[in-house]
Amino acid sequence: MKPNFKAFRIHEIDKKIVARFDQVTLDDLAPGDVVVRVTHSDINYKDALAATGAGRILRKYPLVGGIDFAGVVEASTDARYKPGDPVLVTGCGLSETHDGGYAEYARVKGEWVIPMPDGLDAFKAMSLGTAGFTAALAIHRMEHNGQTPAKGPIVVTGATGGVGSIAIDMLAGRGYEVFAVTGKAESADYLRALGAAKVLLRKEIDYGKRPLEAAQYGGAIDNVGGETLTWLTRTVDNWGNIASIGLAGGAELHTTVMPFILRGVNLIGINSSATLRELRLVVWQRIATDLKPRHLERMATRIIDFDDLPGAFDIYMHGGITGRTIVRIAR
Repeated sequence: MKPNFKAFRIHEIDKKIVARFDQVTLDDLAPGDVVVRVTHSDINYKDALAATGAGRILRKYPLVGGIDFAGVVEASTDARYKPGDPVLVTGCGLSETHDGGYAEYARVKGEWVIPMPDGLDAFKAMSLGTAGFTAALAIHRMEHNGQTPAKGPIVVTGATGGVGSIAIDMLAGRGYEVFAVTGKAESADYLRALGAAKVLLRKEIDYGKRPLEAAQYGGAIDNVGGETLTWLTRTVDNWGNIASIGLAGGAELHTTVMPFILRGVNLIGINSSATLRELRLVVWQRIATDLKPRHLERMATRIIDFDDLPGAFDIYMHGGITGRTIVRIAR
């Protein structure tokens, strides 16, 4: 292990957010049971909010950024891990209350560490990252609640983002008919290539005004919130499940109890960061097997080196990103 190593840390200086490369030691990192030599990370919208200061994600400063990482165990006082084990960590408070994955080494609690499932490696795991885990967690919980392809099409909103893209691929692979909702008409071919049976342009949707509109969909994975989520509660059919993941379109939800008591619609909140370990292990095993995306290479199209990280966030702030960005920490 290097005595000094590079880390991309987020500081608050004179009430402004400053993100930069620092030389640090292991003693500078938050405490933990497992030290990992990081080989890959990724960029999520949350990472961009944190690094640019556009969103107050961190609860303490300074912290190493990056809510996901994969690599190899360097040292461990947790008996479940030994040097050389390939592992991954997503969420769990990384880059919120604990130093994250944008560093050559990370130190975390053993409870957060997931052994790399057979069929995945560090690159593939970070091609998925929190976005893939969130999509799989949503599908897992929907199916646990009775969702099946026979109940009708699943709507995926925010379809060109990381969660949306991966969810489309996973759902289609499971035999669901998927309707992708996007504001980017130019991305229609991309979404169909992932498995979308139909692409709905956001500006062409009639959101309706009644508490219940005609039932059209079997369920939904929603990354948008606001008016879009309201529309979904009005149009999902009996006993359908809506997984609520994001709020890019607004945090408010103006609906009534009627979808829930007259159609039995289920609104499922998805918090991937706080998911308990037992469920994490189950979901990651599904990601490596029956939920394994078939078109990961179509989504993981942006691969950058660690040195290029500072300039990689602004595009997220302008909605210009499609698919996933992987960060190579080690060459």
